[in-house]
Amino acid sequence: MTTEYRAHFDFTIAFANGGGLSGEGFRLDLPRQDVTAEEIGTLLVAHLGLALVSDVALRDLRIVEEKHRGSRGVPAPAKGAEERVIDLSHPIEAGMVTYPGLPVPTIVPHLTREDSRGKYAPGTEFAMDVITMIGNTGTYLDAPFHRYADGSDLAGLDLGTLVGLRAEVFHLQDGWDADRRGIEAVTLADRELQGAAVLLDTGWSSRFGTPEYAHGAPFLTEGGARFLVDAGVQLVGIDSLNIDDTEGGGARPAHTLLLAAGIHVVEHLTNLADVPARGARFTAAPPAVRGFGTFPVRSFATVGSH
Repeated sequence: MTTEYRAHFDFTIAFANGGGLSGEGFRLDLPRQDVTAEEIGTLLVAHLGLALVSDVALRDLRIVEEKHRGSRGVPAPAKGAEERVIDLSHPIEAGMVTYPGLPVPTIVPHLTREDSRGKYAPGTEFAMDVITMIGNTGTYLDAPFHRYADGSDLAGLDLGTLVGLRAEVFHLQDGWDADRRGIEAVTLADRELQGAAVLLDTGWSSRFGTPEYAHGAPFLTEGGARFLVDAGVQLVGIDSLNIDDTEGGGARPAHTLLLAAGIHVVEHLTNLADVPARGARFTAAPPAVRGFGTFPVRSFATVGSH
């Protein structure tokens, strides 16, 4: 995997037509390690989308080995590179807790290998097992039927809206503020998102399977959901307990808005930190079950060779 670098610095920008702009503790993706301060200044201006800049001054500049977060002006991984597949799903096992209070999966044998030996030719054996679980188990996808009685069920989903979607990953772990858990529209406003799978990397999946996973989880705000609907996204995924704030009462505005617009929701993702901000393809296809609105998926991202 290619080593990535980022610059950490404070800055002051002056404009040719008057006025200025300053920032502290800024972080910026770099195309390579040996970038000059002048080049970083140019990248900063491009990232911020500024015009008529007369001067850029950087202070306390440090270049560190760090995964990219999606700064504008830095190219995505080159096409034609060796393809990698990144698994973004939690494995399902008996007794696992996905969402506190929901039934845990049970797995029992229907036919053991030992019992099968008397049913088949010598040297031939099989195992068949029965799994009982709620649809909201592990990493799962919500179809419109999950929220709306007249919405499309899992069998009615178009595979073209689930396979090989352009992924826009928002890496939000830097400086995460536990007191401001909601992901707002302004956080998502720096990219072209139409038709994309928007994946929200909060780092919360590191708590999966522990009591801490259920409390203080990040979520998408109503304003953030409305912004994504207006942007025309195809799917929204998050590595957290829920796309909505489950500690704010019974309202579920993100589910309500996204699923009403036919936008798929994938919850309880993992390993999103390994997916580049741009340039990957995302897949999350559930089985085609009629009359069902939620089911686990084997979600994954492919990087390179697109």
